[in-house]
Amino acid sequence: MFAYIDPTIYKLLQDQGKIVNIGEDGLPTDDGLRPGTERIHLLGPIPIPKVVDGQEQTFRWYPFVRRTQHEQVLDIAGRLRDEQNLQGLWELLTAQMTVNSILIYGPFEESDVPLVRVHSCCITGETFGSMRCECGPQLEQAFSQIIKEGCGAIVYMSSHEGRGIGLWAKGITYILQDMGRDTYDANLELNLPADSRDFRDAAIVLLHFLRPPPRIRLLSNNPIKRQDLVNHGVEVAGVEQLVVGVSDHNVRYLHAKRKHGHSIGSLPDQDPDPGK
Repeated sequence: MFAYIDPTIYKLLQDQGKIVNIGEDGLPTDDGLRPGTERIHLLGPIPIPKVVDGQEQTFRWYPFVRRTQHEQVLDIAGRLRDEQNLQGLWELLTAQMTVNSILIYGPFEESDVPLVRVHSCCITGETFGSMRCECGPQLEQAFSQIIKEGCGAIVYMSSHEGRGIGLWAKGITYILQDMGRDTYDANLELNLPADSRDFRDAAIVLLHFLRPPPRIRLLSNNPIKRQDLVNHGVEVAGVEQLVVGVSDHNVRYLHAKRKHGHSIGSLPDQDPDPGK
């Protein structure tokens, strides 16, 4: 059973140092002396072997979740155990609790200015291999560049599907885009934010692992991402572009991103056909 269902497993994880609570400054808060500051539960490290550029590499995976969500699940699990509601327990296993991740490679904690990619989840681009966006190629290129560096991290924000609107709404926006809207206007037409992503939790987890002063080189085209990290205590010493996966199927999408401030550089002309 999961740790939030069986308290003995949770205690085992704590005793083994495999789960830690960290505050907004990235420091552990297990002593309970700083009430109200605990924001993140961090699990790991868990070895993740992965083939990158034809060579097997091992990353250290740390899933993390917001404390408020974790405590809500713990409370529900406790009540379900008391009621011996087995069906409810199994339903809880599939309940949504936003779990993000950081994957670390090499001596990240000892590096002065490591390379970091903060990457938003994109099931269509990464799992389905869709060419409507460049997310899949960006993620793979980030892994490749970090390996070449010998050190770095990818913070994977699974809560950011569709720039934060979720997969179902993202599917609707795709249909609207095929009718001629751009990727931002489609969100707004659903009365949703053009971009509702929040990189605060990514910053907190980076602060936990970075040596002081916490400085990174950010692999990104998005100035908002950089500013959000800076606003939450992570110094961005440099920004490196990540322009890959450009195709006829996503050039309109990339033009829209550039129009909204992304540093993408030159692009092929937009195809007038909105279905592209």
